[in-house]
Order: sequence, then C-alpha cells, then structure tokens
Amino acid sequence: MREFIDAAAFRDMVLCAEAALHANIQLVNELNVFPVPDGDTGTNMGLTLNNAGTELRKKSFDRLDKTADCVASALLRGARGNSGVILSLLFRGIAKKLKGLEVADANQFAAAMAEGVEAAYKAVMKPAEGTILTVSRLACASAVEAAGAGANLENTFLCAIEAGNEALENTINLNPVLKKAGVVDAGGKGYMLIIEAMLASLRGEAIAPTEELKIEESAEADFAAFSEDEITYAFDTVYIIRKSKPDVNLEPYRAYLNSIGDSLVIGEDDESFKVHVHTNIPGDALTEGQKYGTLELAKIENMRTQYEDLMAGRKPQSGDDLEKIEKELEAQADGDFVAEPEKDYGIVTVCAGDGMASLFRELGADGIVTGGQTMNPSTDDLLREINRTPASTVFVFPNNKNIIMAAEQCIPLTEKRVVVMPTKTVPQGISALLNFNPGESEEQLVEDMKAAMSQVHTAMVTYAARDSDFDGHSIHAGEYLALLDGALLGSYSNIKTLFKELSWAFDEFSPEYITVYYGEEVTQEAANSAAETIVGCFPDTEVSVVNGGQPVYYYMISVE
Repeated sequence: MREFIDAAAFRDMVLCAEAALHANIQLVNELNVFPVPDGDTGTNMGLTLNNAGTELRKKSFDRLDKTADCVASALLRGARGNSGVILSLLFRGIAKKLKGLEVADANQFAAAMAEGVEAAYKAVMKPAEGTILTVSRLACASAVEAAGAGANLENTFLCAIEAGNEALENTINLNPVLKKAGVVDAGGKGYMLIIEAMLASLRGEAIAPTEELKIEESAEADFAAFSEDEITYAFDTVYIIRKSKPDVNLEPYRAYLNSIGDSLVIGEDDESFKVHVHTNIPGDALTEGQKYGTLELAKIENMRTQYEDLMAGRKPQSGDDLEKIEKELEAQADGDFVAEPEKDYGIVTVCAGDGMASLFRELGADGIVTGGQTMNPSTDDLLREINRTPASTVFVFPNNKNIIMAAEQCIPLTEKRVVVMPTKTVPQGISALLNFNPGESEEQLVEDMKAAMSQVHTAMVTYAARDSDFDGHSIHAGEYLALLDGALLGSYSNIKTLFKELSWAFDEFSPEYITVYYGEEVTQEAANSAAETIVGCFPDTEVSVVNGGQPVYYYMISVE
C-alpha cells in the first residue's frame, strides 16, 4: 500500500483524472443548467484538464512540487469557463502547499487539497453553496480529518470521496436552479470524477493513458425551462493578463469587477492571472485589467444571443476553447475559414461608406466588402466574406461593373453555391435586396431581383481630377461631373445647375421614386438643398434623402 505520493504517482493520478473526465463529458454536460450554453461544464473541465495532460506527456519531473507546478500552470492557461477556472484554482492551491516537497504523505496531501479549496473560495467574490465549491470543501475537510486521525493515503481519499458524494447529492437542495431542473451540480460531479480517478490510480486500478485524448463536441444541455430575463449580465468574458510584477495586488480589481458584473472568478500564478466574469461592459473590464499587466488572450460571448440561437433551434456560437478561436481567426485571415450553413440563402454586398453599409445590413446583408469605384476588391476579399456567410447559397452584389468578374471568379473556389447578381451600381443592389424574399426558390429570387434592377437608373455626382476632353465635353479640373447610367452628362461649375440638368434628364424616365444618397463630404443641409431642386421638377414623385457616407461620389441618385 502506497504511503507517499511522488512525482510519477501524481503525474499518473492527473492523467487518470483526465481520462475519467474524458469518458464522462456527456454525463456532466447533461447536468449543466445555466440558462445559456455558457460552455458546457463537462467540456470545459475536460478541456482544462486536457491541457495539463498534454503538458505532462511532454515533460518529466523527479520532484512532486515541480510536477504540481506544471499541472497548475497548464490548468490556468487552459482553463475554460467558470468551472475550468475553479478547477485550476483547486490545483493551484495544491501546488502552493506542496512547494519544497519531493513527496507527500496523507497529511501533507490532504492539507494541499484543502489549500486548493481555500484558493478557490478566495477567488470567487460571491461563493454560492450547492456548487463545486461546496463539494470540494466538504470532501477535503473529511480528508484532512481522516489524515489527522492517522488514515493512510488510500483511506484519506476514501473519506474524501464518501463526504464529497454526500455533498454532491445535497447540492440539489442548496441551489434553487438545480432544484428546478432536478439535477446535482455539474461542476461538483466533475470534481468527484477527478478524485475518484486519482484514488483508482493510487490503487493501481486505473492506468494512465499514454496517448493524447481528444475532446469531442458534446450535446447541449436543456435550457428550455429558463427565461432570457434570468440573464442579468449579457457578456461572458474570459481573459488572461500577464502580471506587471509577481506580487501585484488584485484585490482592488476584484472589487471593481464585482461592481460591474457577477460570476466572477480570478485564478492566478506567479506570472499571470485569468479572469472569468459576466458583465455588460466587457471593454471596461479589459481596460481596467491592463493596469495590472499586459492582456494576452480574451474571448467575449453574448449569452443573450446564444440563448436566442438555442431557442430558435440554431447552434449557439461559443468560443470557450480559446485555441479553437485563434485557429478560426487565423483561418479567416487566410481566407480558409468556411462557416457552416445555418440557412438556405446568404447575402454579400460591395459598397463604401458607413451609411451604405448600415443600409445593406438593414436589408439583410450578412457580409459587407468595402469597395467600389477606384477601390475594387479582389476575388480573395470577396471569397473570404462568402465563406464566412453561414448559408448554403450566397448571393453576391458587386454593385460595380468592374467588380462583377472578380465576383464570378469565386464560384469554383468555394464549396458554397455562389450566385452573382450583375448589379452595376449601389442603387441597383439596394433595389434588388428590397425585392429579396428568402421564402422563394433561387430561380424566382433571381428573376424578381433582375426585374427590380432593370427599373433602376443611377446618377453619380463627383469631381474632375484633371483637365480633359471627353465624349465631346471640355472638362476642367475641380468641376462637378454628372454621370447617368455610366454616361457622362456634363461638367458644371455650379452644383445647382448640375441638379437642374439631371432633373431634366430624369424626366424621360417618368420616375415614381428618387433617392438621393449623399457622400462623406456633403452636409445634410447641402443634400436637402439638392433634393429641393429635384422636388421642384417632380412635385408628384417621392423624393428621399439618405446619408450614404460614400467616398469619391458627392451624390448617388437612384431613379425608379
């Protein structure tokens, strides 16, 4: 019977705990009852411990304290979600208490486990009973009592397991949320799986796996019984900050975070600290945190939108796996990321100007590619946005004749079906989207949108960059240029004269609707004045003025 835990034994105990969580992830996930998928508890704890397993397979130590330090550091770095951070704190306390020890007996290891519980309670600003904290506290208290009475390592763990399981069963009575769902605490269950596996390793009943364990995506827990109103703070925020100095005092920061959110947990080692908090102002949390060191990693999730996705039958977006997020962001930067389809049709459009971009988003655009005249986007720019669109079929609106061909080059480059609508101007794209009905077939959509595009005439007002003679017009640098459906109408030194000329040209179309989109260098007052000239010529036509914010063109005018 083993009397001491040495470096090799502790390594095997942690690896067996990793394997036990890996085998029971779904069981723990099914107990998760937070009203949104704030990272399923089993997956979070499994991924957290998986990080320690990965490090232990790379390294070997001849001292217990060095092994414990390796585990604690890996858990902090790999901690996912609230449960993962708490798990890292439990092992951080163990490592702290084992400092200077080559081996540990029952008393020493029980005391180290209790130190971990103390670290976890200190880190949680408002510890709630009926959670992993309760289970670990009562389990470790029993272990300390047993070891103090002379129990060996095996019996010390047995006492901890007996008390821990009793506490786990009682969590349903301590936590109203658990009582409502009729389950025990998920984090507490994960903790019990860990210490049971550690005992099995000590007894020789479990063999530490040598191969890397892969965490599979798990089924979602059932949140249907909860209301979105139960989400007080919307953003689940997790980040790591490298300390400016090892002994930095985080207590003022804890108090600040507690004043702007809840579910606060801060885990730390000598070099870094990791924060998990729910708040409505994540940016403020990160900014304040940088007073204590350098921000290394962060992820922010909107739990309300996750809840809405879940209730709508969509897969909620989650990013608790920071490594996965990093890889996805790198892939997106390389244009390799392809979003899974969540709907039949998606929309990517090209435009320039904040106002134009906002308008297209209001009309249902999933992706906006910045570009237009003088700044044509590349095929790669368009492809990246197509691939990011979560739809099986993506309609692309180039909104410029010089971009249509680049858009068509995307068709064979993606697994998505791409339909390029040959819109030559932004107003054509807007009109087409106004006639986009996702309930129709693809063929009907194309027919309806092309019909709408054909009814649109587009006028552009810009300036002459240089003196020139073009198409019978003598043009002087700085003059206003008016184009109608791509043809030069004339150049003018007076903007009012230009709008009168445009209005006369519009007359042949017998317009019902005219929309004036004014650019980034035009004031609202000037745009209204220009529109008044048009209204004076067409008193029975509906004339609208919209801030497009586009560069290059002072005005884009849609005539229908």
